[in-house]
This record gives sequence, C-alpha cells and structure tokens, in this order.
Amino acid sequence: MNSLTRLSVFYVAIYLGTGVSLPYISIFLRDRGMSGAAIGLILAIPMLARPFTGPALAVWADGFTLRRTPMVLLALGAALGYAALLIAPGALGLAVAWLVGQTLLSTVSPLVDVIALRRARAEGFNYGLPRGTGSAAFVVANLVMGFVLTVAAPNIIAIWIATAALLTALAAAVFVPPERVHAEGARPVGAERWKGLSTLMRDRTFVLALLTAGLIQGAHAFYYGFSTIIWREQGISNVLIGCLWGVGVAAEVAFMWFLEPWRRKVGPEKLMILGAAAAMVRWIAYAFTPPLWLLFPLQALHALTFAASFLASLRLIEKLTPPASASAAQAINSALSMGFVLGLATMFSGRLFDAFGPHGYWAMAGMAALGLAGAIALNRRTGHVQMS
Repeated sequence: MNSLTRLSVFYVAIYLGTGVSLPYISIFLRDRGMSGAAIGLILAIPMLARPFTGPALAVWADGFTLRRTPMVLLALGAALGYAALLIAPGALGLAVAWLVGQTLLSTVSPLVDVIALRRARAEGFNYGLPRGTGSAAFVVANLVMGFVLTVAAPNIIAIWIATAALLTALAAAVFVPPERVHAEGARPVGAERWKGLSTLMRDRTFVLALLTAGLIQGAHAFYYGFSTIIWREQGISNVLIGCLWGVGVAAEVAFMWFLEPWRRKVGPEKLMILGAAAAMVRWIAYAFTPPLWLLFPLQALHALTFAASFLASLRLIEKLTPPASASAAQAINSALSMGFVLGLATMFSGRLFDAFGPHGYWAMAGMAALGLAGAIALNRRTGHVQMS
C-alpha cells in the first residue's frame, strides 16, 4: 500500500471524530445544562492551554524512534478523555474530560501533517489529496450525525467521538508510514529539542506567520461554537444543519483536491491574504442572520477562510523552519492558530452569544481584518521567495 493510500485512511479515521465533535459538541453540552458562557469556557480551555501542551507534547513526540508511536498513545488517551464526558459531574468534570480529549487528539494532526508534507514532496503527490479525503470523512460524519440526532439523545455525540479516537489509534499503528523522527537514527536529548524551539520563537517573520494564521483561524470561533445553536433557533432542522456544515467542508475538499496547481502558482502569502479577505466578508454576512438559501453559498467560502489559509500556514511554516524542528514548528502553529487565539475567541464568543446572539460575528470580522493586515505585512517580507 503506497503512502498516499495509507495517509488517506488515517485522515479518514481522525476526521470521522472531528466531523461530529466540532459541529455538535455544543449540543451535547447544552443538553447537559450548560449556558453559552459555560460552553464557550469549556471549549476554550484546551485551546488556551495548547501553547504550552502542544509544544511540550511535540518535543516529547520527537523523543521516539518512529513518528507514529506517540500518535497511537495520544489517540488512546484522547479516547479515554472523550468517554469520560458521559460520566463527568457538572461543568468542572466536563471541562476536565474535554481538556484531556482535545489536548491529546489535537497534537496528532500536526504530527501526521509533518509526515504527509514530506511524503508528498518525496513521492510527488498532492498533500491536499489525503488531507482532503479526511475532510470528506468529516462531511459524511456530520451528515450522519444530523440524521442520528433526530432519533437519538445527545449522548451519542460523546460515544461517537470516543470510538473515533480509538479508530484513530488503530489507524496510526497500522496505516501511518513508519517514518523515523531522525533520519540518522539518533535522538537528541530533550534540552537540544527545546533549544530548537526557542530559536524558532526568536524569528520575527516566523512569529508574524503564526499570529496571522492564528487570527484568521481564530475568527472561526463563534461559528464553530455557536452556529449550530443559532441555526436551530432560526428553525433550521438538524438534517439541514448537517448539510450546511457539509457544504462548507465539501468546498474545503474541492479546494484541496482540485486547485493544487493554482495554489502553487498563487503562493502561500497571497493565499493567506485571500483567506483573510473572504473571512471578513463571511462573518459580516453571518452577523445579519442570512436566510437558509444564502447560507449555502456563504458556507462555500470555507474553502478560502479555512482551507486556503490553513494550507498557506502549513507551507509558510515549512518554508521558514529547518527540517530538524519541523514537528515542533507545526505543533506551535497548531497551538496558536487552532489553539490559543481560537481559544480566547471561543471563550469570549460564549459571552458574545449570550449578550448579542448572531451579532457576535462582528467581533470575528474584526479579527479577520487584523489577520488581513498581518497577511499583507507577511507578503511584503516573504512573498518574493517562491515556494512550491
């Protein structure tokens, strides 16, 4: 079995869980009696912790011989955390269970991204193919859960994501290529790995790339946390809500599968600008509570607001990082863009939702505007250097 197929299977496993946890965990927490503020805080805690947990776990992962070994252990731990949601007592118990599950599973993605990016370059396939296959699994999972929730209690959400984490551990052990962390077989001591991390954080262009990606991805916080609740309050059914999420991710998949030549021609810096500009348009439109027919084309903008900026950030971080620090660099990127910045925005999104309802999207438009300014500055610094 070639690397493309192996990695595609693994991405399917991990996104079968994300396709349910991301759109529907707020429904589970709402069913457990949590307010908007409490939901925002519970969802935000692992993201806020990720700048510390992400790099620490990445440095720990770099101490293994094979990259897939820590991925198996992390996914198993995540499954236990998600399963604990079913018995967690009150807000504190739910917060701890969610912290464990999300912290461990969120570290798996940047680790496999390092493998996928390297294999894609060495074997000549498009990284977007396996990653996009995972996104396709996301669509299937959220559509299926939309139907399941019409007949099952919200507890099925926690059961699903715990099971998916177990499948992720199995897929990591069986399908992820046995790539060595260090090609020469030597494993640097922990102090040396932390030194490389410190060097990265002193690079101003690297930090600017991190912050820019963080602002653009962080501007999705209100959408991730509360769009499902808002659409439900508009009278949109669970099935149609699943379809809306599906359209967004389907657009993401199409971008990753079919626009690779165009992406290479445009370059990561300009892609980041495009993603930020699309995010401003999208969140301003959502603040006006658009009707169902308009939500579908707006959801298609996910191809730019998420996919374009995500791929751009991966390529930029790879471009700005020495190979020996690749895992740590991508973990830091994930820790900020899908971690700390997104976590802060999610925490405040809960209060925005309680106070302003859909108008909380205005704050997300403001974040996207800051991301656009950062992307323009980044293009001036690095855009003259070509990268495939």
